[in-house]
Amino acid sequence: MSTSLKDLIGPAIVLGVLNHVYFHRFEPASAGGPFLALAVQPLLLVAPIDPAKLAPATVGMVTLAFLASLSISIVAYRLSPWHPLAKVPGPLLPRITKWWGVWLTYSGKQHRVIKALHDRYGECVRTGPNEVSIIRLEAVKEVLGAKGLQKGQYYEPQVDPHLKIRNVITATGDEHTHRRRAWLRGMSPESLKEFEVLVAKRLEQLLARLDGLAVEGPVNIAAWLGYFAFDFMGDMAFGGGFEMIRDGGDKEGYWTLLRQSNIVIAALSHVPWLAPTIYGLPFVTESSKKLRAFGSRIAANRIRDGPKLTKDLWYHLMDEDGHEKEKPLMKNVVSEGILAIIAGSDTTSVALSSLLWCLLTHPDIYARVQAEVDAVYPVAEHILDDCSKHSELVFLTACLNEALRLFPPVPTGGARQVPTGESRLIAGRWVIPERTQVFIPPYAIQRSAEYFSPAPDAFDPDRWLRGADSETTTTPAALIAFSYGPANCVGRPLAWREMLMVASALLKRYDMRFAVSAAAGGVKEHEKYPDLLDDVFITNVRGRLMVEMKLR
Repeated sequence: MSTSLKDLIGPAIVLGVLNHVYFHRFEPASAGGPFLALAVQPLLLVAPIDPAKLAPATVGMVTLAFLASLSISIVAYRLSPWHPLAKVPGPLLPRITKWWGVWLTYSGKQHRVIKALHDRYGECVRTGPNEVSIIRLEAVKEVLGAKGLQKGQYYEPQVDPHLKIRNVITATGDEHTHRRRAWLRGMSPESLKEFEVLVAKRLEQLLARLDGLAVEGPVNIAAWLGYFAFDFMGDMAFGGGFEMIRDGGDKEGYWTLLRQSNIVIAALSHVPWLAPTIYGLPFVTESSKKLRAFGSRIAANRIRDGPKLTKDLWYHLMDEDGHEKEKPLMKNVVSEGILAIIAGSDTTSVALSSLLWCLLTHPDIYARVQAEVDAVYPVAEHILDDCSKHSELVFLTACLNEALRLFPPVPTGGARQVPTGESRLIAGRWVIPERTQVFIPPYAIQRSAEYFSPAPDAFDPDRWLRGADSETTTTPAALIAFSYGPANCVGRPLAWREMLMVASALLKRYDMRFAVSAAAGGVKEHEKYPDLLDDVFITNVRGRLMVEMKLR
C-alpha cells in the first residue's frame, strides 16, 4: 500500500504539536540541535514514499504542515488563557515572540517603549512570552535584593562562548561573592584616593584640549567626555594604554569594537538559545577574536610594565597583594578588566553628557549650580586635589541625581529569573510562575508619577532638596540608576567622585551654552539629544551634543 501526501499531512500536524510540547518542557540551551531536529523530521515522514514517486512539492508541503502546526501551537498557547502569564496585561506581539525584544534593542528604543507600555497597562506588564516588567517599589527589593531572584538565561550571551568565562556581571551565588570581593578591595577608600589622582591627571589633559577646541568653535562635548572616560578607565583598570584625548578620537578602534560587541550581546540576550549558534558564525567569531586579542594585548602590556605607583584595578583583581588562597586565572582577570572599561566609560560619560544637557536646557539652574561650585571651590586647582569638599556640593549632587533619574546609564537593565519548580509573589500583588524573566527597568520606575511628582518627566533637582510636603513626592529608594542589592554597581563610589570632579571642573572653567544650529523640521539639534540615547543594555549616545565653551 503506497503512502500519499494526504496520508502525511495529519501526522505532520501532530508531530508539530508534539515538538512544541517537548521543547516547552525541555527548553533548549542552543539552536543547533533543535534546528537540525526540525529539518530532519519532515524528511523522516516522507521516507516511506518511493523515491521515484517522491516530488519536491510533497516534501515542501509536509514540511510546511509540520512547521505551521508547530508555530500555530506555540502562538495559540502563548495567547491562551492557560498560559501562566495570561492574566498579565501587555501588547500582542511581545506575548508571541522575543524577536520583538531583539528589534527593540537594535532600534535603541527599548527603554522608551517599556515606559509607554507601563503608562498604558500598569505596573506589571507582559513584555515577552515568559517575561514581565514591574515598576513597583516593593519589587525592587524582592527581585534585586539579597533574598531576591538570581540572574538567569538573559545573561548567558555575555559569557564568552570560547573561554567559558564569567565575570562579576554574569556570575551568581558563591562565584559572584568571590569575584565581588576583589572588586570591593579595588573600590576601598584607600584605592579611591589613589584613583582620584588618575582622574585629576586625565581631567587636566581634557581641559587643555577643550581650551584649544573652544577657540575654534562648538565642541561635541558628548564625544570628548567619552574619550576622557575611556582613557581614565584604561588607567584605572590596566594602568594605562589608551590615548583618545590625545588622539582626538578612537584611532585604534577599541571603542568601536566594544560598542559593536555590546549591541550584539544585548540583542542576543533576548534570544539566548540562539547565542551559541550565532557565536559560531565566522564574522561574529572574528569580532569575538578581536575582542579577546584586545584584552590579551592590554593585559600583556600591564604585565610587562608591572605595577605603578598607583595601584590599578588589575592589582586588586589579580590579587597582587596576596589576599586570596589561590591566584585568579589570567583569563578571568582580563575579562573583568574589559568589563570595567565598558561599564565604567559609557556609563559615566552618558551621565555627564545628560547632566550638561539638562543644565544647559535650564539656564537658571545652570547659574545656581555654577555659583555653588564657585563658592565651594574658589580656587579652581583645588577641584583636582580636594574631594573632601564634595559633600558641600549639595545642589550639584541634586542635579546629578535628577539627571541619573531621567537618563539612567542602564535604562532597562537585565532580567532576573524565577527558579524552576517555584513561583514568587511579587509586591504582594502578582504571582510570577517558574522560569519567568523579571525586569525592574530603572528608566520606567524613575519616571513614575507615584514616586516622583509633580512632573516626573521634568528636570527638577530641587525635588531632592525639599522636605516632606503633601504636594510633592520624591522617593529616593526608587532611584536605582546603580541597580540595587548585592549585585549593584560596585563602582558607584568611584563614579560619583569622577562625575563630581569633572562636572565641577567644567562649570568652574567655562561658560557653556548650546551651539546655534539650524532647525530641522522645527527641532534644533540639541533638542534631539534624548532621542539619541540608545538602550543597548548600557546607553549609547548616537549623535552629537554641540556646545559653545568660553573660558571664564
